[in-house]
Amino acid sequence: MSQLLTLIDETTTGKKTTVCTLTFPETHVTAREILRRRIYAEVTEHNNQSSRSFQGLVWPGGDPAQCTAGHATPPLDWEKQFKTAQQAFQMFQFIMLVQDRQIENLEEEIHLKPDETLEIHFLKLVPLVGG
Repeated sequence: MSQLLTLIDETTTGKKTTVCTLTFPETHVTAREILRRRIYAEVTEHNNQSSRSFQGLVWPGGDPAQCTAGHATPPLDWEKQFKTAQQAFQMFQFIMLVQDRQIENLEEEIHLKPDETLEIHFLKLVPLVGG
């Protein structure tokens, strides 16, 4: 049996965007593995696009000044992007929510139920100016 996860990006203004759906054969998975598979999927999709305007969880290299929305972004290395995403999680640039519960550690296990779709929300946080 497969377990399905729907990954949803959310902003502090309430805007929601479904990123993708992932299938897991396991019934227990860590938050780190969910993040890894998400990053792998979005980098693979980005690298297969012709326009190459990156739309992902975190900016490549962690520096948004290097990637302007609407402009071409070169092909990405998913492993580097995964490291950037892990650092962003540790620095509270985004949080993961599972059934309205915040994931505080990437080693936390998430229990998946067979033939049930679980939503994972990635809430992108915006740093305060001057704070």
